[in-house]
Amino acid sequence: MTEVFAIAPTSHRPALFLGTICLLLVAVAAVLAWVAYSTRHSRVEVGTASIRLVGDLWGRSLPLRSLDLARARVLDLETAREYRPRRRTWGTGLGGYAAGWFRLASGERALVYLTDRRRVAYVPTNEGYALLLSVERPDAFLELLARRKGA
Repeated sequence: MTEVFAIAPTSHRPALFLGTICLLLVAVAAVLAWVAYSTRHSRVEVGTASIRLVGDLWGRSLPLRSLDLARARVLDLETAREYRPRRRTWGTGLGGYAAGWFRLASGERALVYLTDRRRVAYVPTNEGYALLLSVERPDAFLELLARRKGA
């Protein structure tokens, strides 16, 4: 005849530890899913007094008055090498998608949303950094910013 002896139950600490780890993993998975979604759905909304960067963790609103549109231009990062993001300081870098804070080859600080490096809107700000944005129709984007800021 076999007799069975149960192992004495432990404290609640291992279950609490494992539960915490599981919650952290779920949170990380949710953030990664949001980043994956943002790689295809980021955008710039141009309002009457501000622009809003939407997508990923780096979105924000900027008043139009903080944009230095006199120095803004459309760049091809293949030839304008000094504007290439060189070092990611706090951002997302996946194949073909870069978003967040970077140092450019020139040393300038920039908030970037890049998917296409051939047609990039470069918009310096009066706040110590520039924007590098892969918007569709960057020429029309800069023209709209100038019209809205001038109005």
